[in-house]
Amino acid sequence: MDDRAELVELLSHYADIADLKEFDALPRKVFTEDLTLDFESVTGMPPMTVPLDGYVEVLRSTFAPFEATHHAITGHVVTVDGDTAKIHAHVRAEHWLPDAARWLVVGFYDNEAVRTPDGWRLSRVKLTATHQENVPAAVR
Repeated sequence: MDDRAELVELLSHYADIADLKEFDALPRKVFTEDLTLDFESVTGMPPMTVPLDGYVEVLRSTFAPFEATHHAITGHVVTVDGDTAKIHAHVRAEHWLPDAARWLVVGFYDNEAVRTPDGWRLSRVKLTATHQENVPAAVR
């Protein structure tokens, strides 16, 4: 598989972490040990660099309340420069709460990845939300 295909697949695995609620093995196949997260457009929190183990616990608790989620990531534009890559992609993320309310996030990912001995891993994830509906109180 060429680099572009591997990087597109990497974003599919990224979506599967939440959508399949697979918080054990999959995060280690997707992220570097330390990663920078920028969800400021959604949460208001500034970008931060965190250890993977800590982020996995945040993911687990963040997605626990949702009965289901679905992240459709499309329109990948991949730029590879040696052992680093940038991936720009469109996202439509839907999250269903038990009361049937659906939180919708639409926007773009501008992510960075590095080639490791075990394959490509995301080192930076940036989500720019351009539209949201029914934002849960816990996120505001």
